[in-house]
Amino acid sequence: MTEGTTSAAAEGADTLTRLEQEGEIAADYLEGLLDIADLDGDIDMDVEADRAAVSIISDTGSRDLQKLVGRDGEVLEALQELTRLAVHRETGDRSRLMLDIAGYRAKKRAELSELGAKAAAEVKSSGEPVKLKPMTPFERKVVHDAVKAAGLRSESEGEEPQRFVVVLPA
Repeated sequence: MTEGTTSAAAEGADTLTRLEQEGEIAADYLEGLLDIADLDGDIDMDVEADRAAVSIISDTGSRDLQKLVGRDGEVLEALQELTRLAVHRETGDRSRLMLDIAGYRAKKRAELSELGAKAAAEVKSSGEPVKLKPMTPFERKVVHDAVKAAGLRSESEGEEPQRFVVVLPA
């Protein structure tokens, strides 16, 4: 192994350790929240795409967790920001942690990937740009990734909260 390979491997291990620590802090914070709210849920931690990913799941399929998702994921977004702040308070570092509750984000990711692929197909056939409805940063990222996978490019336009994706011809 060369010196560069060794340091890259060590840096990767350090990053993984840091992300796992973020997940642990987030899990502790969320467990406390679930206790306070008297809600049942299990915490699952992972590292995905260079960010900590924490999920709250329920074996019983409890509708109680839907309260933590809220309308259009609004409560979920707020909880994610609070959880990121809790991690930041403990580590001093900005967190990019991704929170999912009751599979909401996983389902939303699949829907948005399909939307991005359909928009890309429409642009390929018409040759005209397609503007999508306003979306959250998470939603836009998923659409951008789907458009890129389809071989096209996209941009975000507008100001929050009315920021939207435009899919562009190649």
